[in-house]
Amino acid sequence: MSQAEALKVRLAREIALTGPMTVADYVTRCLHDPKSGYYASRPALGEGGDFITAPLISQMFGELIGLWAVETWNRLGAPERFRMVEVGPGDGTLMSDALRAARLAPGFLEACDLILIEPSAPLRDLQARALAGADLSPRWVRDLARIDTDAPVILIANEVLDCLPARQFVRTEDGWAERRIGVDDRGELISGLTAITGGFSKPDFDVAPGGVVEISDQQAIFGRDLGLLVKAASGAALLIDYGRARPEAGDTLQALYRHQKVDPLADPGAADLTQWADFPAVQEAAVHTGADVTGCLSQGEFLRRLGVHARAEALKTARPAAAPVIDRQLHRLTADDQMGVLFKAAAIFAPRALVVPGWDV
Repeated sequence: MSQAEALKVRLAREIALTGPMTVADYVTRCLHDPKSGYYASRPALGEGGDFITAPLISQMFGELIGLWAVETWNRLGAPERFRMVEVGPGDGTLMSDALRAARLAPGFLEACDLILIEPSAPLRDLQARALAGADLSPRWVRDLARIDTDAPVILIANEVLDCLPARQFVRTEDGWAERRIGVDDRGELISGLTAITGGFSKPDFDVAPGGVVEISDQQAIFGRDLGLLVKAASGAALLIDYGRARPEAGDTLQALYRHQKVDPLADPGAADLTQWADFPAVQEAAVHTGADVTGCLSQGEFLRRLGVHARAEALKTARPAAAPVIDRQLHRLTADDQMGVLFKAAAIFAPRALVVPGWDV
């Protein structure tokens, strides 16, 4: 029996005993089950894996994030000691590229305490290998609560929110119901509607019958914890993800296997499951802690403000033969029909602490 089959059997048995589970609980089990969860056992990143992230598309992405961190450090007064934190560092490529770019800033690396937050043991191994020759040696912690607040924090979270799942509530002709995952007579996982037992308030925007509203407690908690961290320590957190910049309806649950969308219920744990980032909810939770937030920028606009076109020209000048590849990478990162609009950037920062780079134009 494969790991996916074993997890499917365990989930079906659990549902039979305790009743249908929320979409959020199902996604969490598929991603993080200790025995068979996707990230716990077999995350597959890159062109040969299940999905690809911006740092794997081009070195330009991580380099510009590194320069963003340097400029943020400068605007904080270039403190002699600060903490650089990355949540969900993937295979370590983003941080490797960021640290290489940061070498240009005298004093930055000497002041930096590098911290990585990663629940996946296989990915921690990849990160350790990617950063083995870097200027800084990282240390890993389990969560944001383990980060001391006696020094400023500069935090990066690229494609983290989409891994924090949401419950799904469906507008029916008779009112609202919750979508949950159950099991049929053959032992197959199915989705269906159940009565709402809590955790839902009617949205203040119109939703047509059949429409889906997603609410992620985990994303809101993450926004709250980021707000508490940067307010206590001072500093800023940069969030980049695909998702919504305003409250709206939509069923965004998807499973990716070998870069193709597959049925999220077919092989639990075998594919990467994601849902859109809810930037408004994350930012609202941060504001409630007393932190400040920026507006959302499209990824394309954010990278343009950081100088991605100038960096692309510099790379093409240094490697003329690679110019067509660099142009394709730039297009994929910034074009409206690629990652440029769907992906958003936003920051959470200590009130009155600084003007966050990228939002000062």
